[in-house]
Amino acid sequence: MRAMAKKESQPERVVAGEPQDGDLLVDTSLRPKRLGEYINQQKVKDNIAISIEAARQRGEPLDHVLLYGPPGLGKTTLAYIIAAEMQVSIRVTSGPAIERIGDLAAVLTSLQPGDVLFIDEIHRLSRVVEEFLYPALEESAIDWVTGKGPGARSIRLAIKPFTLIGATTRYAMMSPPLRDRFGGVYRLDFHDVDALSQIIRRSASILGVPVDAAGTTAIAQRARGTPRVANRLLRRVRDYAQVKADGAITAAVAAEALARLEIDELGLDSVDERVLRTIIEKFEGGPVGLETIAASISEDADTIMDVYEPYLLQLGFIQRTPRGRQATRRAYEHLGIAPRAGAPAPQRALWE
Repeated sequence: MRAMAKKESQPERVVAGEPQDGDLLVDTSLRPKRLGEYINQQKVKDNIAISIEAARQRGEPLDHVLLYGPPGLGKTTLAYIIAAEMQVSIRVTSGPAIERIGDLAAVLTSLQPGDVLFIDEIHRLSRVVEEFLYPALEESAIDWVTGKGPGARSIRLAIKPFTLIGATTRYAMMSPPLRDRFGGVYRLDFHDVDALSQIIRRSASILGVPVDAAGTTAIAQRARGTPRVANRLLRRVRDYAQVKADGAITAAVAAEALARLEIDELGLDSVDERVLRTIIEKFEGGPVGLETIAASISEDADTIMDVYEPYLLQLGFIQRTPRGRQATRRAYEHLGIAPRAGAPAPQRALWE
């Protein structure tokens, strides 16, 4: 919790996958409504489509679904799509919002047959609330305890069958008993540039922003494989094009707009570059300990590990070793620095 609290207190970054204050209204309007409109994640879509069709033919609720993966890849969007495809209502909440079993009981008893209950950040459910949820998932019932002490007794209340869709960015933090109660478990992966380009073209069309193929690619290359980041960058470039250009987004307009935000062609911002240059220039490429890096750039070690480091690892720019962090030759090449002898070979990014 300590690391999470520090992470949440950090200033908002344009390239962060987590939702920000200005995202909700626009993301809702850009969100695809049907499975056929959902771009990429083809294997996940195919499996979910089969499960939905089978459930509809049997006239039963869909099996409980768990979606996991990095933030910003479309877990919430997919939950809304599943509800739309099943032609049922969806109730949305989050793990931190359900503080007491009474909160969960109120939600469960209000659901209609076949409805979808979507719990974001489901790994943050308290253990008491989680255990209260188990009979609802397995037996469509909840066990309510009335009274205290020797006079306490348990009452079983029937609830209507429903589908739970859980979403998490921390799959390993979920308890095994909760994970085992999901009939379908799907990991969402990062998008490649082609998929992000499709998303940007679709979003630009909805927003009424003219964008050419080169401009679309320029934004997609900087989006860190994440649709939420792609849409956020599109909005920033749209503003720049409206004020500084003729309103149309080209490769040159996109590059200039994002350069003003200090985002380079791979989506690295100024803090990412500081981390890399600290490892390479101050500590000869490493290995160097995380605490040492943090002290060198006046950042918190937990923030570096949870916020900045994951993307550098995904790009293959740094490696974790038993002795600390070490820069790869790809990091040297990106910064235009001659690699030192013994620097690790470049690695592929996760979406390449």
